Amino acid sequence: MDGEEEFVQVTDEFRDISTKLKDPILVGALLHRLTQERESTNLLLREINAKLDKIDQLESKIAQLENRTATVQNGTNQNQQPPLLAEVDQEIVAFVKKKSAVCAEDVQTKFKYKGKNAASSRLNKLCALGVVKKTQVGKKVFFQPVK
Repeated sequence: MDGEEEFVQVTDEFRDISTKLKDPILVGALLHRLTQERESTNLLLREINAKLDKIDQLESKIAQLENRTATVQNGTNQNQQPPLLAEVDQEIVAFVKKKSAVCAEDVQTKFKYKGKNAASSRLNKLCALGVVKKTQVGKKVFFQPVK
């Protein structure tokens, strides 16, 4: 098929579609189908949001359990010396003590990390060592000094 024949075919199809779109019954049917699809999509989005909320609740419970575990471990190991920390970690702990509660974004900004993951990883490591504790408030996780 050369270019001229293809052009004629596309033009004919376009005329056919534009003629059909003048039919109010077809337009109504298309709008009805569009409405049904939107309702279906909204239902799926509600289900996804409900599952995400459930995941957030589970993450919160996990954080609480981690805090309890850290508290129990710290309570039974009071005779141990505090862990030796790298200089950066010591600065982060001092920053946490100064602010009383920080999130990964605060540490990222203060210590000029490129991404939040590096700050979050450092804070979680300090939490695992029992130097700071973490508390989830909504979707944010805050780190506080251990008293």
